[in-house]
Amino acid sequence: MAALKVVRSGSRLLNGFQSLLNNPRKVTCGVAATVTKHPRWYCVSHLSVQERIERKRKAALSGGGQQRIEAQHRRGKLTARERVELLLDPDSFVEYDMFVEHRCSDFGMEADHNKYPGDSVVTGQGRINGRLVYVFSQRNVMASGVIPQISLIMGPCAGGAVYSPALTDFTFMVKDTSYLFITGPDVVKSVTNEDVTQEELGGAKTHTAVSGVAHKAFENDIDALLNLREFFNFLPLSNKDSAPITECHDPSDRLVPGLDTVVPLETTKAYDMLDIIHGIADEREFFEIMPNYAKNIVVGFARMNGRTVGIVGNQPKVASGCLDINSSVKGARFVRFCDAFNIPIITFVDVPGFLPGTAQEYGGIIRHGAKLLFAFAEATVPKITVITRKAYGGAYDVMSSKHLRGDVNYAWPSAEVAVMGAKGAVQIIFRGKENQAEAEAEYVEKFANPFPAAVRGFVDDIIQPSMTRKRICRDLEVLASKKQANPWKKHANIPL
Repeated sequence: MAALKVVRSGSRLLNGFQSLLNNPRKVTCGVAATVTKHPRWYCVSHLSVQERIERKRKAALSGGGQQRIEAQHRRGKLTARERVELLLDPDSFVEYDMFVEHRCSDFGMEADHNKYPGDSVVTGQGRINGRLVYVFSQRNVMASGVIPQISLIMGPCAGGAVYSPALTDFTFMVKDTSYLFITGPDVVKSVTNEDVTQEELGGAKTHTAVSGVAHKAFENDIDALLNLREFFNFLPLSNKDSAPITECHDPSDRLVPGLDTVVPLETTKAYDMLDIIHGIADEREFFEIMPNYAKNIVVGFARMNGRTVGIVGNQPKVASGCLDINSSVKGARFVRFCDAFNIPIITFVDVPGFLPGTAQEYGGIIRHGAKLLFAFAEATVPKITVITRKAYGGAYDVMSSKHLRGDVNYAWPSAEVAVMGAKGAVQIIFRGKENQAEAEAEYVEKFANPFPAAVRGFVDDIIQPSMTRKRICRDLEVLASKKQANPWKKHANIPL
């Protein structure tokens, strides 16, 4: 097809020359005028084609000019090309459409000084640590689930443009210099009479802690780009690739003695789930996703014996680790990403239930909680679950239980798998009866331990916490060849 277009273009060119010979014209400043005698011929431009190409290329590389580059630097920001250069491996960037210009003719936009080669967009392909990556591609929906898509917001993004990053798998922002909003502060003021700044309306803090639109924020452009290079190493290039495996110097059979005492003896006392995650991960490295949003659940990427894994865990330090609307949605989206790109999922469970209250019920906790259940149930990647302490009621079921096709489910000696906590259960079962303290002690003896679940096959083994890393690494090796398929369907109907 391209060759045919070249031929046609050449044909038109020859026809044009023939016409010119038959009807000589004089060319002045690009305007052709017919002459009847004494035709004069000269070149339209004194520059050769190669010189014009180099001049255009130089203009494209300079962007809006040196003054605008300096203005960008004064704001503490890099230019688009500087960002690409920092993100990608040296000399690996191959740019596309460098010479494209806009075709707008309204409001004086047709003037040469309002046109910039590349049309203010830098796009192409390059390498990150030797692995192929495309920069600026907006076929978000068709690419979803086929290749990982990452958006890095490094300036203002408003109106319909915000839906492009919203459709990608991960959206990162830069503090104080990046903004996402459908309508800006001026429009908000004119419509609702609200006074709000750009930062309050759509800044990094708003979207990483309140709205959940963005997954993480970084201090500046350089910090963002370097972290993005690190993050990219966790991801496969497409849904046809396995989870990346890197060389590991952390022994897969390493014991973690600190985990034997991380869970307090008092069941109401909090601890930090991140201590467990860092303890079992290679080199204690964990790239947390959405660390400031729905903090009652922890999600992110780590490596186990060099293999990328996705980790989900309840956070007892926040709301006792209860699941609510936001944490359910956060966890579900992360689980579905891992499943789409063949990344094994490790789940740490300490959940006393779903957060009660009218706000949650009116907000649709049933529907939103079902998203997390759905995500775990449909996932076909290796799924390993460790119950560290509480696993109560429906929330236990939702957190990658054996009932949701979990491959390997472990319990620590401190685990409790039950309908609810002992005190609440006794108040219901023995309501109005005496000796409730005695009944509570009996309930604890029977159910506040991992044995009832183990007897029923809900957990595969009760393990010492210090053995957790060793067991998980071994299980991942066994499950690496796992093949599981869901029934054919056009697509599932997850409760959105």
